[in-house]
Amino acid sequence: MAATGPAVPDVDAIYFGGDIVTVDDARPTAEAVAVRGGRIAAVGRLAEVLALAGPDTEMVDLAGRTLLPGFVDAHSHVSLIGFQAGAANLLPPPDGPVGDIAALRRELEAWTTSESGGRWEWIVGFGYDDAQLAGREHPTRDDLDEVSRDRPVLVIHQSSHLGAVNSRGLELLGFDADSPDPKGGVIRRRPGSTEPNGVLEESAFFQAWGLSSKDFDDEERIRLVLLGQRAMAAYGFTTAQDGRVMSLKDLEILESAAAQGLLDIDVVAYPDVSLAEHLKDAEVSVPEYRGRLRIGGVKVGLDGSPQGRTAWLTRPYLTPPGDDPRYRGYPAMTDDAVVEAVGGAYAKGWQVLAHVNGDAAIDQFVLALRQATTRHRPTDSRPVAVHAQTAREDQLDAMKELGVIPSFFSMHTFYWGDWYRETVLGEERAARISPAASALRRGMVYTSHHDGPVALPSSLAILSSQVTRTTRSGHVLGEDQRVAPLDAVRATTLHAAHQYFEEATKGSIAVGKLADLVVLSANPLRVRPEEIKDIRVLRTLKEGRTVYARQS
Repeated sequence: MAATGPAVPDVDAIYFGGDIVTVDDARPTAEAVAVRGGRIAAVGRLAEVLALAGPDTEMVDLAGRTLLPGFVDAHSHVSLIGFQAGAANLLPPPDGPVGDIAALRRELEAWTTSESGGRWEWIVGFGYDDAQLAGREHPTRDDLDEVSRDRPVLVIHQSSHLGAVNSRGLELLGFDADSPDPKGGVIRRRPGSTEPNGVLEESAFFQAWGLSSKDFDDEERIRLVLLGQRAMAAYGFTTAQDGRVMSLKDLEILESAAAQGLLDIDVVAYPDVSLAEHLKDAEVSVPEYRGRLRIGGVKVGLDGSPQGRTAWLTRPYLTPPGDDPRYRGYPAMTDDAVVEAVGGAYAKGWQVLAHVNGDAAIDQFVLALRQATTRHRPTDSRPVAVHAQTAREDQLDAMKELGVIPSFFSMHTFYWGDWYRETVLGEERAARISPAASALRRGMVYTSHHDGPVALPSSLAILSSQVTRTTRSGHVLGEDQRVAPLDAVRATTLHAAHQYFEEATKGSIAVGKLADLVVLSANPLRVRPEEIKDIRVLRTLKEGRTVYARQS
């Protein structure tokens, strides 16, 4: 009598009847996919996969729709996406209603009757863009005093690196005519005066943002994390990032949400390097999730925002925000501080993510990496240059040599491409932002992200921006930096998983990997490039379980 092994259980679900983009070079397409126990059990021809079905197997007919691996978020701030969802929407079209100061004031006033407006002490709005406001000026304290003189008001620039407060907000911050600019920041002044005009840059702005949420209780903070998670799942993400956790309290909130089983998708947190001494070595850069949360490493912020003209460049801005024609932005940290921060992380075997928009900041990061690599000789550290907007060709060579993964914010081509051409960088430098094709020509692994809440966490907008590089006005910004749709998909799936050291379990549809999947209304590899942005996320599955389903 022949020996028999243990019975193999029937699969839980089979997906068929549409395009299946596996992002697996060994099997780029398939007719069907089977899921068992939260993992991919089979990928292949329909007849072969159907043989695994049992009486309780869910048969999912895609009906012409497309199945992809779940999107992996290469960089964002999931907690702040929740904050954005709770604040007044000040985004310009097509993502919001604000095109002038009057509309901004209306949105803030209407928000005061919302759920968050009733909970929060400050009146807060998120996402205004001076490049899209009539007059191309920031709102000032005087504009915001018209919303309220008694209640503090904060409006956050879409870059999340600048903002403005009303007179009450300035009073609570202690900013007046005698206040010096804080290190790494600027308090903008009224013309011909030292009196603050309400607009704050970088570290001065971050003080205002922190003060506006200082009194949130734990329940409110967890609510915002879950709002951010919901937004990410709605755009097809099955792994999200909290890309610069600024306080131990914020980290504690994430850990509390995880411990309570409230996280439906994986979240990888990167505390600011200033918190490094408080982190436990055994809990950083380890692959295991606890309640769908893990600490991936640490984050260092080296400069600011190109659209806000606070990024640190080697050449002056085309049009400076002040009167100095030599203005190039400014660093957030000294060279010695960056060397110490990166070297300290390397000594512990921690992954380092660095916010570097300007090419001067990239030079600073490369310098620190060279020293850390020489001193500690890591085998596979996978440091990440987050944004790398203005990366030069020689800097890409250095990144390849040092094993750096550039994570480009390619959506800038749409949102601020025209602004860069006309005001910030000029045509030549603007055409090279997010140089993904240059990275590909070097055989580099690159990723692309949305940096939510700076932009809405739209996976399809990330794909579209890489493939088309079309600005708001319809101009193609740097045609030679366009990439093929499959390369764009890889940058948000398999390559993003590689960035997290998770390519063995995520990023493609292959047997044994997690059943992290997304169903799209159309195939981004087959529609016309200009139609990619119109594709909708219909369903998001984390380990085979639906965590988002479109209602209409």
